[in-house]
Amino acid sequence: VHPNVSQGCQGGCATCSDYNGCLSCKPRLFFVLERIGMKQIGVCLSSCPSGYYGTRYPDINKCAKCKADCDTCFTRNFCTKCKSGFYLYSGKCLEKCPDGLEANNHTMECASIVHCEASEWSPWSPCTKKGKTCGFKRGNEVRVREIVQHPSARGNPCPATSESRKCIVQRKRCQKEGKGKKNREEKRKKSNKDESKETRQESTGRAARRQNREQRENNNKTQPKKRKAPNKEQNLAPVDTAH
Repeated sequence: VHPNVSQGCQGGCATCSDYNGCLSCKPRLFFVLERIGMKQIGVCLSSCPSGYYGTRYPDINKCAKCKADCDTCFTRNFCTKCKSGFYLYSGKCLEKCPDGLEANNHTMECASIVHCEASEWSPWSPCTKKGKTCGFKRGNEVRVREIVQHPSARGNPCPATSESRKCIVQRKRCQKEGKGKKNREEKRKKSNKDESKETRQESTGRAARRQNREQRENNNKTQPKKRKAPNKEQNLAPVDTAH
């Protein structure tokens, strides 16, 4: 029997005491004992605080303490977060991770070791020397690959992502910069010039032929038509042969 049991409590308490605080909680709330110095006070909470886990019973819902190395837990034997210096693995808090696993200092968990993975090599680049592909016989060609999976702390390191090797090409002269463009421009101008010349010649020929035709027509119009000479035989008088 608790002294000074009261039914008119506050803070979610169903029954309470001036000396012990909450003695029972309203439905769905969890009862937990908080230590204040040498004294324990009962409180009613909607969820259990850090370091405790909740259990529900027909008559009362209680918050029970997790293990000493566990910060939060689902049950007493299943931890969800460990205290500093411990690593979580399968619901347990360990000072050292098992073989084949490594400690993740960011999540404070034991995780699988991840090794580096790289993609396939790309094709070899064209043979070059000082950034040029002509004007030399021996140069270098390069191929690259990408890292598709970075390693964890204890994983195998990543290999080189580029390779270079010597190469030999058929020596050829480098075309001067702008020379090819200049030659094409000159050819285009020459072609246009030849086309223009042919067009002018054709136009001149047509104009000359038209002028000759017009001149002949004018000459025909200005010259008088020639009269036909009379037939001498027709103008002769008949000869009298009677005498």
